[in-house]
Amino acid sequence: MDLTASVLTAPTTPAPTTPAPAVLIVLPSLGTSVSALWQTAAEQFGRLSPDTAVIGIDLPGHGRSPALDVPAGTARSDVPRVTMAELAEAVLATVDRVLPDVAEEGAEISVAGDSIGGALALQLALDHPARLERIAVFCTGAKIGEPEGWEERAETVAISGTPTQVIGSAERWFAPGFMEREPEASAALLHSLQDADRFSYAALCYTLADYDIRERLDEIVLPVLAVAGAEDKPTPPTKLAEIASGVRAARLEVLEGAAHLVPIEAPEVTAGLLSDFLAGRGSAEADTAAGSAQLPTASGPRDADRDEVWAAGMRVRREVLSDAHVDRANAAVTDFTADFQDLITRFAWGEIWTRPGLDRRMRSAITLTAMIAGGHEAELKMHVKAALRNGLSRDEIKEVLLQSAIYCSVPSANTAFAIAAEALAEVDAEGLD
Repeated sequence: MDLTASVLTAPTTPAPTTPAPAVLIVLPSLGTSVSALWQTAAEQFGRLSPDTAVIGIDLPGHGRSPALDVPAGTARSDVPRVTMAELAEAVLATVDRVLPDVAEEGAEISVAGDSIGGALALQLALDHPARLERIAVFCTGAKIGEPEGWEERAETVAISGTPTQVIGSAERWFAPGFMEREPEASAALLHSLQDADRFSYAALCYTLADYDIRERLDEIVLPVLAVAGAEDKPTPPTKLAEIASGVRAARLEVLEGAAHLVPIEAPEVTAGLLSDFLAGRGSAEADTAAGSAQLPTASGPRDADRDEVWAAGMRVRREVLSDAHVDRANAAVTDFTADFQDLITRFAWGEIWTRPGLDRRMRSAITLTAMIAGGHEAELKMHVKAALRNGLSRDEIKEVLLQSAIYCSVPSANTAFAIAAEALAEVDAEGLD
């Protein structure tokens, strides 16, 4: 399987003699070319991280990559089957071919991918962790869709071609209003879909039909950045939250106003997230002191000392509530309140929020309900903002509040809606999400 690589941005800082320059490999989604999806974000990233090369690799039969070898007259039942592991090997072989000095010189290689590209990044993290530094996954999942749907799409495309997917993809790919705001970018992506080889596209549908690594997420030891579009239907934020909760060191970001192709829908934000993540700025660190504390088991407490529990709690507290919130709280600590803040960090955040039994989305929904039931208005406002950071959409927050009207009381829900509306307005005003 031959894949083609393209240099999207080259380092602009003087080449060091040692260590070797860093490399970011970017991978596209099904039906898109790597240049149409990633070029704008790569250029923005290059301004923020001028010492890192961005190399894009197209999927088989997409963009500049040759189609899979399919004999003339092939029937739809004979479309080749390609596993995600085989695709990952092809990506790595391409890197070694176009960058032969990378492995020898010990360059830092990270991978970012959208949709099937994100799935490929996760597969690489499972199969070749020693070759990579970090993984960023956008709009993907440990399992994407259902096998029956992918097999049906594969048959349709194998018979009638990729143009059959243009209308549906336009609806799935973009958040409302994007095509009107960015007609050239959306047209380029849809043209790349029309131009994709039908048998290669169908083969990748079968790849996704067979793909499911949900039970292997805890094997991933690399730091992972998981980015979701709040409007994404094929891989909603719950899919990215599942990844972030399942791997050992992860950071979850949910972008409002974006759907399934975040790198082109929000290129500046994408570049900023990647630049921070690759530089180690953020919270998805596998080897920090916070990460050294053993996670609790599903049935009992952690085997860790007091300092490790506190460090793990502070890490999660910052991820859920934001650095700014925690910094304000820490600045306000006095001798009188210090023990209470220590208790919150160790027990609420270090013992409960770090447990693997529930993902953070579920914990946020439970916490919102508890705040409403208890009438804790100030805490509710804080946790509405935290719920957004943990992957709940605004519609899901609304549903939690609606349910509380039945099980807590209508007056409690009425107050909660007013507080939540104020919190969301502050998020909009401050650009926090």
